[in-house]
Amino acid sequence: MPHLLEQAETVRKEVGQQLSQKRKSELGQFMTPATVARFMASLFPPSTLKTARLLDAGTGMGALSGAALDRFAAGGFLFHHVEVVAYEIDPQLRELLCQTLAKYQGRFGVDISVRRSDFIEEAVKLIFQGEERFTHAILNPPYKKIHSASRHRHLLRRVGIETVNLYSAFVALTIELMQAGGQIVAIMPRSFCNGPYYRPFRELILSKTSIKHIHLFAARNRAFRDDDVLQENIIVLLERDALQGNVTVSTSTDDSFTDMQTNVYPFDRIVFPDDAESFIHVPTSPERNHLEVSPVIRFSLADISLEVSTGPVVDFRLRPHLRQMPGRGTVPLLYPSHLSGQVLDWPKPGAKKPNAIIRNAETEKWLYPNGYYVVVRRFSSKEERRRVMASVVYPDAFNSSPMLGFENHLNVFHYGKEGIPENLAHGLAVFLNSTAVDEQFRLFSGHTQVNATDLRLLKYPSRDVLTRLGVWAKGRVKLTQQKIDQKIESLAWMKTEI
Repeated sequence: MPHLLEQAETVRKEVGQQLSQKRKSELGQFMTPATVARFMASLFPPSTLKTARLLDAGTGMGALSGAALDRFAAGGFLFHHVEVVAYEIDPQLRELLCQTLAKYQGRFGVDISVRRSDFIEEAVKLIFQGEERFTHAILNPPYKKIHSASRHRHLLRRVGIETVNLYSAFVALTIELMQAGGQIVAIMPRSFCNGPYYRPFRELILSKTSIKHIHLFAARNRAFRDDDVLQENIIVLLERDALQGNVTVSTSTDDSFTDMQTNVYPFDRIVFPDDAESFIHVPTSPERNHLEVSPVIRFSLADISLEVSTGPVVDFRLRPHLRQMPGRGTVPLLYPSHLSGQVLDWPKPGAKKPNAIIRNAETEKWLYPNGYYVVVRRFSSKEERRRVMASVVYPDAFNSSPMLGFENHLNVFHYGKEGIPENLAHGLAVFLNSTAVDEQFRLFSGHTQVNATDLRLLKYPSRDVLTRLGVWAKGRVKLTQQKIDQKIESLAWMKTEI
């Protein structure tokens, strides 16, 4: 029977080329390759149940349902009857889906129901009715943002689900539709693992399921390369209402799985016990990053009397007050383009971005007093070696300007919206620019955005240690990445001094 999945794979490639990018974007469609579908289905553990009810929401052409049925037929299951409930709203794909699943009809007692209704609308009804429950679910949910005032957002709130994307909505609804012990295998963008917008979704996962398995694709553009998807994706196996234990984590470069490596981790390596944001980490090595276990690097920003905020100047809202070059009545306005490593290039004549903002009653509340600050760009390109890149802003670079503007694409470390001591700023920048910090950040973030919330969740050396680190950094003629990494590693294993 596996040859049926290969037939579906051929159809997927043909149809995928025919579907317009606009249509895919409208529905958030990304078709599952056969290799990924087969791997996802392999994660279902053997079962002694006599009857299985399999949910596949956003089914596409049926690759996942077909892979699950192949898995059920391969052994380790005692099902006398399998009912497949597949949702697909696209008429073109639904026709192909029916053709694919029809080939499985009647084999080992399979009944297949293909539903054309909107899954979110239907799932909310089923949750209120409390009757239809599933033993298994396998899904590649659509990826598309949900508008805060949309009908979908309203429906989700009716069942207590607060989320911002269709993929997390589909998985959240699926969790609610599972019976105790029900198994869910889903492939999702890794973006839900961190950040404030997905915190309710993470809390739902952690409160109603246990995480059994996480698979990470190391190459961002390989799992869905036919659809030009550049999101970093993970596959998760969740079990409804089960006690949380150790978590199996596997990694592979791409969807061939030829170099797959697997390790088992205690749950406190996945979600840190003291993390109020419930970030989900994906460790890729049994050895702990030395920042995780260092007796020195264990302080929060609040512990060292520092804060980090998103740059408050949103340029399109203050456009009438922006100026291409500094002049009378203006103060400096800093964008990421003004920063390159530790080099501050301001002003930049002829640049696309303005260099100054008028200081007046309307802009005053968005400005900071001139001083030493550490800034981290919120966005990096996927080609850049590090995600976290910090720079020191020097007060004497701005001709004694009393105030500074930080544009919204910068994260700013400050003390009560004022500057911080010079040596502390240098030490903080060195620490943030270490490879160890970047590796730690990548454990919970799969995208190129660095949010202030992410930076708050990191652990830091003490204020005194950071200050001494700043003195050390200022005494170096040239700070290479190797020197920074050696210093931070030696610091991590010392008890109190550097």
